[in-house]
Amino acid sequence: MASRRPFVGGNWKMNLDGARAVALGEAVARGVRDVPGVDVAIFPPFPYLMVVGRALRGLDSGVLLGAQDCFHEPDGAYTGEVSIAMLRDCGVGVVLTGHSERRHVIGESDDLVGAKTRAVLAAGLECVLCVGERLEEREAGQADRVNERQVRAGLSGVAPEQVRLLTIAYEPVWAIGTGRTASPEDAQRAQARIRGVLGDLFGADAASGVRIQYGGSVKPTNAAGLFARMDVDGALVGGASLDAGDMLAIVRAAAQVGSGTTRAGA
Repeated sequence: MASRRPFVGGNWKMNLDGARAVALGEAVARGVRDVPGVDVAIFPPFPYLMVVGRALRGLDSGVLLGAQDCFHEPDGAYTGEVSIAMLRDCGVGVVLTGHSERRHVIGESDDLVGAKTRAVLAAGLECVLCVGERLEEREAGQADRVNERQVRAGLSGVAPEQVRLLTIAYEPVWAIGTGRTASPEDAQRAQARIRGVLGDLFGADAASGVRIQYGGSVKPTNAAGLFARMDVDGALVGGASLDAGDMLAIVRAAAQVGSGTTRAGA
């Protein structure tokens, strides 16, 4: 297994106001200074990217500023959309594509997710491609098929040399915001299968270097058990990321695994 540095991202979704966003960003930035060995990103709402980014730069913490979405065209008559160049101008270094709420609430197709992913990677930014099954798909025994379809569609046309900028976030939709969480064994199994798809697309060596986050109701109480699995390389955190103490506890759990704790396979 390749040595993969843990990566924890905090997706704030459509929450907070400007003052609270800055305060939360500063608290996370100060807290991670004492937690080496983990990459950390926060994903504020679009209106707060510049002020949160300014706060992060002022504290020189290394926390990466992320965007929750983007549009794949460089410019034009696309009312309400935000281009990658605009995000870069705000200081964004990483972009989410295909989040389950974009797929299942907004209605984004696999093809649109793929177009966004290609555009992010082509721009030289890091991309976190989100994939995951809904409850009915899981209960029908289709979870692996759904995840494979989303991975293949999301990475269609991606060049092998761009894989170094890629992270996958496995987010079982049935566990997001519900309080339910996949067991560490469930997460490991699904993420190992996803890594196998990456190997088929880009080769085993490239696949072994891609970080795969777990994203489904991650909390301080379950983070360590998830991170102890071989193919769980961090987390995309939702609700818990809105509390600096919870977010930092999850980052510390990732650091403990990254510091050499033995990780278990399936």
